[in-house]
Amino acid sequence: KNLINRSLSFKMKYVAAALLADLAGSKPSKDNVTSILESIGADIDDKQLSTFLGKLDGKNIQELIAAGMGKLASVPSGGAAVSAGSAPAAAGDKEEEKKEEKKEESEEESDEDIGFGLFD
Repeated sequence: KNLINRSLSFKMKYVAAALLADLAGSKPSKDNVTSILESIGADIDDKQLSTFLGKLDGKNIQELIAAGMGKLASVPSGGAAVSAGSAPAAAGDKEEEKKEEKKEESEEESDEDIGFGLFD
């Protein structure tokens, strides 16, 4: 599993550099990506870079992003449904927060009664 994560993290720098090159208005190339990565002192694996650019060759980055966004739209994000039992608990939490705010305000007011402040 670490090998997969490590491999992905190495490739992400090439993706980021290619996106930056595209954002600058130039087609991602070995020279562009290398220049961007060298500017931040990143190590460059020519084999990985060549593989990445080979997969990217002839494709429009903006179209790839749009296709990826379409795929992400079908992924459930969760958190949309709230159970009925949690609503009363949330209301109780809000009441406790209000009480804490009032306590904090009264403590601040009591500091003012001393006659001097921390930042005076």
